[in-house]
Amino acid sequence: MTLQTTLLAATTQAPQGQHPLEQLSAQEIQQARRVLAEAGLVAETTRFAYLGLIEPPKATLQGDAADAPRMVRAMLWDAAQSLSLDIRLSLTTGHVLETRELNPQIDGQLPVLLEEFGIIEDILAEDPQWIAALSSRGLTPAQVRVAPLSAGVFEYGDEEGKRLLRGLGFRQDHPADHPWAHPIDGLVAFVDVENRRVNHLIDDGPVPVPEVNGNYTDASIHGELRTDLKPIEITQPEGPSFTLEGNHLSWAGWDLRVGFDSREGLVLHQLHHSHQGRRRPVVHRASISEMVVPYGDPSPYRSWQNYFDSGEYLVGRDANSLKLGCDCLGDITYMSPVVADDFGNPRTIENGICIHEEDAGILWKHTDEWAGSNEVRRNRRLVVSFFTTVGNYDYGFYWYLYLDGTIEFEAKATGIVFTAALPDKDYAYASEIAPGLGAPYHQHLFSARLDMMIDGDTNRVEELDLVRLPKGPGNPHGNAFTQKRTALTRESEAVRDADGSKGRVWHISNPDSLNHLGHPVGYTLYPEGNPTLAMADDSSIASRAAFAKHHLWVTQHAEDELYAAGDFVNQHPGGAGLPSYVAQDRDLDGQDLVVWHSFGLTHFPRPEDWPIMPVDTTGFTLKPHGFFDQNPTLNMPSSAAGHCAPAEQNGGSCGH
Repeated sequence: MTLQTTLLAATTQAPQGQHPLEQLSAQEIQQARRVLAEAGLVAETTRFAYLGLIEPPKATLQGDAADAPRMVRAMLWDAAQSLSLDIRLSLTTGHVLETRELNPQIDGQLPVLLEEFGIIEDILAEDPQWIAALSSRGLTPAQVRVAPLSAGVFEYGDEEGKRLLRGLGFRQDHPADHPWAHPIDGLVAFVDVENRRVNHLIDDGPVPVPEVNGNYTDASIHGELRTDLKPIEITQPEGPSFTLEGNHLSWAGWDLRVGFDSREGLVLHQLHHSHQGRRRPVVHRASISEMVVPYGDPSPYRSWQNYFDSGEYLVGRDANSLKLGCDCLGDITYMSPVVADDFGNPRTIENGICIHEEDAGILWKHTDEWAGSNEVRRNRRLVVSFFTTVGNYDYGFYWYLYLDGTIEFEAKATGIVFTAALPDKDYAYASEIAPGLGAPYHQHLFSARLDMMIDGDTNRVEELDLVRLPKGPGNPHGNAFTQKRTALTRESEAVRDADGSKGRVWHISNPDSLNHLGHPVGYTLYPEGNPTLAMADDSSIASRAAFAKHHLWVTQHAEDELYAAGDFVNQHPGGAGLPSYVAQDRDLDGQDLVVWHSFGLTHFPRPEDWPIMPVDTTGFTLKPHGFFDQNPTLNMPSSAAGHCAPAEQNGGSCGH
């Protein structure tokens, strides 16, 4: 490790009135590159694997943060020098504050570059082994697209310390053809992208290439487009109910700052809720800190497949520009985040973030014959979202805020399932999704990092379980059940799994803030409880994606503990992130806490997932539990008659 401090004449003052959590601008990215170049850290062969805002410390943000310095973290890769650098700099002063050189054998590699997506095809197109392998299958490199797949860490020889990608080939019959329909099986290349050569090749001979059609917009597949659906128009004639000033978003009692990072994508900062004149903190920072897609096919061509789409591929960098009426529907407000490209230049993702309101069904309703009342109110939610494409899959990240104080996150998975030639119809590790075409079993596992701040920094977590009681004294009819509360007081105790048979949830509260019943105010995390990581405990992926082995981890807040799988994921040997954080076994009772929640999908693909997969969803819910003294939406007015039914049917409104 080396530490270097460089003082430069150039300085950059934050724009007047800029909040320290505002997203990085194009000008700031340019300035960061200039500071690095003037410090002698950028050569023609330098590539920017990551560049992002270093947020001010939590304590600073709770005070007067107007003068907080604007700081940036940059990860630079130079293939000519085989050099990986992790750098921190100040835009405010023009100083490079810290430069650390990574040891690839210990730290792993920096994230995959966009440039490397094409490099792997170029390298293989000139490799005699690859050319011969394709020739034996009647193919040439010009007919084959190569998926640039992160390498992980395995027992293959001559890989230690090298920057690697693994390549699987797919035949492309014409420029608009979707090659995923034509996997070239029995063949995989292990490519040293730093030295631009094939490190190793597995070729077990030709396997029939599936000949199905994967072009899902072809009329020959979908037939006549349907005409039986009438238009749905979503309008807000008076405009949206929210306001957006800079990145500060306010809506129906909620206010927060919308951040964006090339690694995590959307980051929600400083979520507060105001009710009856009182503004209260709920979550200091919410993000999806990591996601991993491990595959369950043990064949030699795919047994190494596991992709960390955040830490290795940077889901934010790959965000889509969204289209009105297609990706987002209604009265839409867009934000256009700026990220750095491989050369450290700013790249604007036009309309990369979508913000809108949408109807969310019934908020509350009751017909009471005794009181003669019949009341119903409609719910709505604020949606903050983005979509990203990582190879064959597309993911939507949706944060929802509701009128009653509920917070939800939903991931939407779609795109094209990863394909392989099916060895036989009874193959135990893949589904047949089209004749001769297989889709290996796999998972999509996410880690949400929730830096909690319920009415302040003094928080605790309890595990709540349903308890069934036996028939006996005090329970003569056997109908009794109760709830058990277990405080998670140390990090070693707070590595937990969901249990649907017990209705297990986790309650996050503030013992120093009591509601009108004298109980600590709080929020409850409701997990889906889907399977955790399916791989063997002693597997490479279990070591590298240990966060996915359990649904819940709780840590005491630390500024440098941001990522569930650690800072450097690409080819990291494992053990980083949450396992190393909780090894400190810090006190959790009444502390400043971070709740990490792992959740996701286990995908056994269906024929209906081909040739493009309908959206599948996963997520979690945070609901207020004693945070309010009563239902906070009693002040919701009834809907106008025209939005419920003809006036003669309901007397003019949704009320009695």
